[in-house]
Amino acid sequence: MRNDFSKGRVWKNILTQMVPLLLAQMVLLLYNVVDRIYIGHLPGSDSLALTGVGLTFPIVTLIMAFCALFGMGGAPLFSIARGAGREEEAEEILGNVATMLLVSSVLLCGFGLLFRRPVLYFFGASDSSYFYADQYLRIYLLGTTFSMLSTGLNFFINAQGYPVKGMLTTVIGAVLNLILDPVLIFVCRMGVSGAALATVVSQGVSALWVLRFLTDAKTPLRIRRGNLRLRRGIVRRVLSLGLAGFIMQGTNCLVQVVCNTTLQRYGGDLYVGIMTVLNSVRELLSLPVSALSSGAQPVLGFDYGAKRYHRVKEGIRFTSLIGIAYTLGAWLVVFAFPHFWVSVFSNDADLIADGARALRLYFFGFFFMSFQFSGQSVFQGLGKAKQAIFFSLLRKAVIVTPLTLLLPRLGFGVNGVFLAEPISNAVGGLASFLTMYFTVYRKIE
Repeated sequence: MRNDFSKGRVWKNILTQMVPLLLAQMVLLLYNVVDRIYIGHLPGSDSLALTGVGLTFPIVTLIMAFCALFGMGGAPLFSIARGAGREEEAEEILGNVATMLLVSSVLLCGFGLLFRRPVLYFFGASDSSYFYADQYLRIYLLGTTFSMLSTGLNFFINAQGYPVKGMLTTVIGAVLNLILDPVLIFVCRMGVSGAALATVVSQGVSALWVLRFLTDAKTPLRIRRGNLRLRRGIVRRVLSLGLAGFIMQGTNCLVQVVCNTTLQRYGGDLYVGIMTVLNSVRELLSLPVSALSSGAQPVLGFDYGAKRYHRVKEGIRFTSLIGIAYTLGAWLVVFAFPHFWVSVFSNDADLIADGARALRLYFFGFFFMSFQFSGQSVFQGLGKAKQAIFFSLLRKAVIVTPLTLLLPRLGFGVNGVFLAEPISNAVGGLASFLTMYFTVYRKIE
């Protein structure tokens, strides 16, 4: 049944979208987190295997940035067109996004395989950690098309009001990944290579599920052969709006590179491994507020396209308050039990001791992140590309990257790298939220 987001309580519509998204994203996170947990406990590798996999994060993040460019750029336009009753236009957007995802995935795979060695060393690899990083990356890259199609096109399943179908996209693949990981890593003794192969196979199955649904004759808005041909106007609009998500993910890639290279200089392989753990914990704890923001976007976009502006404001209030309450609670949990979170990913005593101290610094004031999510999701959901792009750049490129380079040189050492994150959350998050409040929320009617 297709959802009409202009009817019913707004908060119920958002939760209806959010809950399956949360489950789906949680399962999707298991693709990487479970890999890291197994890899962190590989016998005889100390923390080097975890460090090696952490060095591949910027490349994986860059691939996801292109998913955001096309998927997050096309889905809000798709929702607005659907809400306005322009279903042919919505299908044209879907078809063009499918083509862009396919072409870019092939190019990224080829480029990554060709230049992975110099890129990994540039990202902070040492001779010891490169051995593990290369094992993981060369296999992971072969599944680029699978990961991009399943992730990028899944936005269009959720945007049509099928959040459960969207959830199954990741559930199916993640369950398979959970089964394959221990078999390939330990039983088949493939180690890091086994973790990468399990991920690729699982992503392939997820991609087949998405394509089957979006080409089925029973799906209301689906991929049609005639819409696969790129149209300049649609491509320009998708890229314009998706640029915000691309910059957000792309600047995440930049920050990861800067953090790894700086930590390698001031702390060595151990601290690159610690950053791998901190990123994993951050991904896990930010998941609910991320799902809330993603679930709100199609609802806000639909009501905006249907000119139900009072419902848009109600949705903004709900997502903002829930996001702040959750992130405040998550911050308190991290501050109280830092050793537990680090020990989940490694049994290395040095990594646990130093990582617990770093975790408290890195997550200080974590609740400010909810302001960034709230403001960004409103700009994104309502198709306001310029604002979304600006605040994506502000937090990561303008604030956290320079601080990551500057604070260690001012005498903070490795602690300076971990302090840059909370400072950027506070400054960038409040700037995004306050601008959204005064320029959108107060003036939308």
